[in-house]
Amino acid sequence: MWYVIYAEDKPDSLDKRLEARPAHLERLELLKAQGRLFVAGPCPAVDALDPGTAGFTGSLIIAEFDDLDDAQNWAGQDPYMAAGVYQKVTVKPFKKVLP
Repeated sequence: MWYVIYAEDKPDSLDKRLEARPAHLERLELLKAQGRLFVAGPCPAVDALDPGTAGFTGSLIIAEFDDLDDAQNWAGQDPYMAAGVYQKVTVKPFKKVLP
């Protein structure tokens, strides 16, 4: 089943985010290689593709997991969590309807 992982950044976490980004992307690439990644990306803090020093307010991932516990465990082991980037992570089942 698909799961939405929505993570909210702590204020002023851009430096921590940039430092942990390679390890974060490596985990996403693994999901992609396994055919389990639907979409993933950050939420810019300003209305621009490159927010510069404004940074990001969070991240959204939609990926396939065996169950809610599996999705929550995966999200809890994200390098951004270990680096102190995220202040809150929400994981919910997701039913793709369109397109």
